[in-house]
Amino acid sequence: MTANPMATTRFALACMLSVSLATACGTLSVADEKKLGHQVQRQVRDQFTFMRDRVVVNYIRDLGDELVGSARPSPFDFRFFVIEDPTINAFAVPGGAIYIDTGLILAAKDTSELVSVIAHEMGHVTARHVAENYNRSQTTGMVAQIVSVAIAILTGSQLGAQGGQIATGLAAEAYLATYTRDAEREADDLAIETMVRGGWNPQGMIGMFETLMQDSGGGMKVPQLLSSHPATQERINNVRAEIASYKDLPRLRRDDGGRLEIIQRRIRLIIGTDEGSVSGND
Repeated sequence: MTANPMATTRFALACMLSVSLATACGTLSVADEKKLGHQVQRQVRDQFTFMRDRVVVNYIRDLGDELVGSARPSPFDFRFFVIEDPTINAFAVPGGAIYIDTGLILAAKDTSELVSVIAHEMGHVTARHVAENYNRSQTTGMVAQIVSVAIAILTGSQLGAQGGQIATGLAAEAYLATYTRDAEREADDLAIETMVRGGWNPQGMIGMFETLMQDSGGGMKVPQLLSSHPATQERINNVRAEIASYKDLPRLRRDDGGRLEIIQRRIRLIIGTDEGSVSGND
């Protein structure tokens, strides 16, 4: 879940590039995905600044560990990390590592909104969307094209693909983005299920989507065909329809007794973020 669809597209393509280079043929096994996850985690550690405050980190880990108990079984061990970044963003990498930006924690209006994002990222891991996407690309013979366009996108080069490579590259990217949109919908559904089982009100997911819509207003719009996420309003509609099938939602939790507010104040003190300036722009 991110306020910048292209940023997530780049990260997804980075994972796909790593998969393509690490695995020449066949499907991606659980062992392969764990190995890939270790590689990607090293890259993440090199590129981002991690929150080291134990109170903040343990708060997120406690929320995540609680959700693990209500999620569907996963072949991976979940681990939760906090990145010092004002972006309203979170992402999961192969193998179960989940990263939450401080900007997203600060943007949450209640705990259920924050929980919805963590549960969503867990859904990606549980459903093994990286492996599914890789296996799909293998069956269509698109891996070479995916690698080509991934290099261009990840390096920011407008000249990375020329001539016929442009057409094949865009075809590969659009294909994967379409599949990723399906994965986003599945992750949303899994998140709702996990939240309800864990006693959290899934209406928080709608609140977070509304925050993302406000945060992305006025920014560069990525064509729907090449967006890695469904349009946010579409996701809100899908989530509302899914939530309607659950009963007694008003009795489920929206907050955690004020702990989130304490954590938000602590983050602002640590990283010097002004009370009213939660930025989600890349």
